[in-house]
Amino acid sequence: MTDYGTARWRKSTYSMASGDCVEFSQLPSGEVALRDSKDQAGPVLVFSQGEWGAFVSGLRGGEFDFHP
Repeated sequence: MTDYGTARWRKSTYSMASGDCVEFSQLPSGEVALRDSKDQAGPVLVFSQGEWGAFVSGLRGGEFDFHP
């Protein structure tokens, strides 16, 4: 199990004032870790650089936009 205690966690500048959001950290391995800001001791998802890049590209391209 990896210790993320020394990771530098960041969140989007678009986060609400309540702080309820996700945080991410660039790991020394080059991977990107993601966690829930409300449960900082909880589970962490880890993505390779390629996976993270595909996710960010999808966000920027509107792939995940919700259109009811």
